[in-house]
Amino acid sequence: MELIIFLIIGALAGFAAGLFGVGGGTIIVPLLFIVFTKMGYPADTIMHLALGTSLATIVVTSISSLMAHNKKGGVIWSVFKNLTPGMAIGSFVGAGIAGWLSGVHLQVMVGLFLLWVAFTMFKGGKKQTATNANDKTLPSTPKQLAAGAGIGVASAIFGIGGGSLTVPYLTRYGVVMQKAVGTSAACGLPIAIAGALGFMVFGMKAQVTVPNTIGFVHIYAFLGISIMSFFTAKVGAKVAHMLSPQLLKKCFAVLLMVIGSFFLVKGLL
Repeated sequence: MELIIFLIIGALAGFAAGLFGVGGGTIIVPLLFIVFTKMGYPADTIMHLALGTSLATIVVTSISSLMAHNKKGGVIWSVFKNLTPGMAIGSFVGAGIAGWLSGVHLQVMVGLFLLWVAFTMFKGGKKQTATNANDKTLPSTPKQLAAGAGIGVASAIFGIGGGSLTVPYLTRYGVVMQKAVGTSAACGLPIAIAGALGFMVFGMKAQVTVPNTIGFVHIYAFLGISIMSFFTAKVGAKVAHMLSPQLLKKCFAVLLMVIGSFFLVKGLL
């Protein structure tokens, strides 16, 4: 039964990864939070396990989504190279910060963050999006490196693969939505690898006693979600290129609003 649940989560997460370029974390984290709670895991480690496992699975979903978007020319590789170093370092550091925070604090932070991103994305969806991606309109390389570090730290703390920050960051500077989603999918890979390693390391230092885990990463959940999400991410990516940029932004905002409200309520109550 647990494996079936993890496979279902993977199917939903993979589709979201391809559609929104978010690595599936916005789906994986709340669903794993519910599942781990039902499994009776220690309350103060559930959120950490959900975040760490989410980042581990995003390694797989990002590869699948990246390949699908790259085939359609949706990845701006020059931007990827500028953002990646900062993202990797920031994600590892962010995992350490998340390990230090309590589960309740993480829930409230994730909820508020996703609601803020939903608001900014929905507002941005009303504006006309550029028809051609032009990475020359982006800030200088050092500024992109710094932005990548900030995105990496936040992504590890929120377990979301960076899409919720990378996509708005790129669209803000005139990158068309489909290009922003594709580039975000590529950027999710270094974030996920560094973040997952960080949650493993800091989880082992915290001496987590939950079975079938390496630090704050649940092995069975990782395997089940990764297997299914690898295939469904490709479907999501195809759908993304069939929708208008404005519609995609609004759908993305609604998804984040629902998930953000869930975590905010859970954390405050």
